[in-house]
Amino acid sequence: MAVQQEQAGREVQRHEARQGRVRAEVPFARAARELGLGSREFELAVQLGEVRTAGDGLRVSRAEIERHRSATVFPEALRSRLWTVGTAEGAELLAIGAARFTRLARAGCFTPVKFYVNRYRVVVWHYLASELVDFAEASPDLLSGRIPAPLRQALEEQPDRRPRGWRARRVAQLTAAATGPWQRAAAVAAVLETADVASAAADARERACLEALRPVLARARPGARAAGEVTARLVLAADPDERDHYRHRLAAALAEARAGGPPPAPPQAGDATGRGADGHAQRAAPAPPDGPGAGEPAGAPARRRGLWSWLRGRA
Repeated sequence: MAVQQEQAGREVQRHEARQGRVRAEVPFARAARELGLGSREFELAVQLGEVRTAGDGLRVSRAEIERHRSATVFPEALRSRLWTVGTAEGAELLAIGAARFTRLARAGCFTPVKFYVNRYRVVVWHYLASELVDFAEASPDLLSGRIPAPLRQALEEQPDRRPRGWRARRVAQLTAAATGPWQRAAAVAAVLETADVASAAADARERACLEALRPVLARARPGARAAGEVTARLVLAADPDERDHYRHRLAAALAEARAGGPPPAPPQAGDATGRGADGHAQRAAPAPPDGPGAGEPAGAPARRRGLWSWLRGRA
């Protein structure tokens, strides 16, 4: 009888602990509302590490929300760090022509933070406005006059560095958010073709683990087949030297993972798995819409005008 009472008491304590965690954490949708962010903004905030996740990776702690809400200039400070612009807005922000902005972006002077594929199968890149202002402050000489010879040579050798820069950025985000060595290895493997992964992971169990943990670097709109095809190509390392770079990184990541023990068993067939906002495997979550302005809260145009004034004041 005493044993049964002790077991019942422990179960009550576990239940209370679980309830306490639930009360101390909120789902993504509610966290986004409390932070005044749209779905795309919130997803970007998680990817950039501006908003830290908790628990199963699909929740945010109450303390994290209050950390932002207690900031002196909430919500402007958080929103300013998440504001993204396309070519036209970026060029206007830097007070340069769109053609020069595109050449600087192609040369890798600043790295895109996200993209979408429009109905014409064209990749539309977006950049963090704050990073563009930082670039302008650090390199004012590149905003006017003749493009320096090293940049012209870089463009001749590789006409567009934006996809490569974006892939490097996403892999860095995903490895930083990974919770273990096998997850970090899967983040590196996500930009490699199947044959490249197999060359580093000859063991079928390891390949199955990497596939099960494979994060989503970018999501296309559901049902948009053409956009999905473009996205699928863009997330993979393209040039031979880039592929070699990630193959070496995968080999090193696998060596670290193996040192910690065998790969975890992949989820059973039929498990409802998806990806969290950080891209790693989680319970299924709907993909937010793509395109300019998608997933923004009400009043976003007025808010952008305020951010514009603030950032132009910095430049």
